[in-house]
Amino acid sequence: MGQWLSWIKSNEKQLLTILDNLAKKAVETSEAVVVLFSDLSNTEQGEKIHRLETEADLLTREIFTELNKTFITPLDREDMQRIASKIDDVIDFMDGIASRVYSYKITTPPPYCEKMAEELVKATKEVEYMISQLHNIKNPKDMIQHCRNTGDIEHVVDILYREAIKELFETEDAIKIIKLKDIYETMETASDRCVDVADVIEDIVLKYS
Repeated sequence: MGQWLSWIKSNEKQLLTILDNLAKKAVETSEAVVVLFSDLSNTEQGEKIHRLETEADLLTREIFTELNKTFITPLDREDMQRIASKIDDVIDFMDGIASRVYSYKITTPPPYCEKMAEELVKATKEVEYMISQLHNIKNPKDMIQHCRNTGDIEHVVDILYREAIKELFETEDAIKIIKLKDIYETMETASDRCVDVADVIEDIVLKYS
């Protein structure tokens, strides 16, 4: 019986460790997006972002595999699946930002993109912090505050997005409008997915505290 309980404990720890590693990939990817916009001529940055996205996909699949073969999970199975999927979405959309920059042959950083990317770093760091605390939620109020912080960051990104779109539509270059609008929307969606993660975590905190 003791050996069985030890196995469960080990598996629980492994699941949360993989989830934490996935959140760390999100932070690393967001930081790479900031660097990307600081020097669009550096194609290695886009390759790095795509590599991180591939590594994140592997971690996400690993989480789902572990969840499928683990009888007892540290948190509700569905909650862990939702967190993993949403973090993976965040990274997918950030990879989408880089892909669009290169596909559209963007050579000058579009207005607001660097600022939006910096906010994405803040959001992914909030997510990573919250994930790191899931193994032992000592302070529910602190966790809720970090969920709120993520929402506040998303609000800033929304404001930047609206300003960017407003300025963009003052131009008469239809092709430019199509390209940059797509990039802005992808960045805004990545921020939205960070809030989706925070919403799941808030549900978990309220459920277990």
